[in-house]
Amino acid sequence: MTSTLCKLLTLLLPAALFLLPSNALAGDELIICGWDEVFALKVGASDKISTNRVWSWRAKDCPNLPEQLRNKFGSTDECKPVEGGKKILITSSGGGVALVERASGKALFSAFVGNAHSAEMLPHNRVVVAGSTHAEGNRLAVFDLGKPAEAVSTTELYSAHGVVWDEKRQTLWALGYDQLNGYRLANWAGTEPKLHMADSYPLPDPGGHDLQLAPNRDVLVLTTGSHVYVFSLERRAFFPHMTWGNKGGVKCVSIHPKTGLTTLIQGSNRQWWSDTVHWLDFEIALKLPGERLYKARWNVTE
Repeated sequence: MTSTLCKLLTLLLPAALFLLPSNALAGDELIICGWDEVFALKVGASDKISTNRVWSWRAKDCPNLPEQLRNKFGSTDECKPVEGGKKILITSSGGGVALVERASGKALFSAFVGNAHSAEMLPHNRVVVAGSTHAEGNRLAVFDLGKPAEAVSTTELYSAHGVVWDEKRQTLWALGYDQLNGYRLANWAGTEPKLHMADSYPLPDPGGHDLQLAPNRDVLVLTTGSHVYVFSLERRAFFPHMTWGNKGGVKCVSIHPKTGLTTLIQGSNRQWWSDTVHWLDFEIALKLPGERLYKARWNVTE
């Protein structure tokens, strides 16, 4: 392993190298999705996660979700906390997209994108949705939060799966089937915004799936059908993940922004889901029998 790679991974995964202080995670949450429910579990004393839900959301119970979208959230596949967890950005392979206010459970925004797999908030009160393989997917769709009926911009990307806004570089990174693209925001203050592709890198192997920006803001973590990689934004190069590099079917990677503790969910050869959340480099795991888990995202409370 090169010294550069060691340095990258040291910055990326500090919790894998150092013992966490007691109660380092107390009060924080894991937001979890996979089936028709999105829910939150809280970390308690001694960094133990209670399996009792402190918050839960289902489309069928959402008081203001349009009727035509109620059956589009049967297999949720993204659950990003927004504004310190006051809102949750939710997508589903059924095509549903919603920005949900936790306190009320109301959808502040909702839309349809074929086989939606992830979403990200963007400047000027906009959101981008990654739509995977579908007649109304294979694209990045940008919406104004106040005008959910129709996308204000679309950009083709086959099997779009992950989107991350890189504030430092003013770049939207998007993961497709076999490429990682970087987009600049063009005419963004106007009524006809565009995503201008400025960078494109072929993946080491196909099946791009999850995409996350590491807390240090200089490394992307991404998964494919058969591997987990880190991508150096300074060197513009892919490296196998130090611990899970050869793991396939990893549906999500989420890094705690303060401690570096990393959670992963890995499907199997037989199904896309799991009932277990793994902790990177630790033998323990959170098992939720009967659940179909797909993604887990850290929500750090103040």
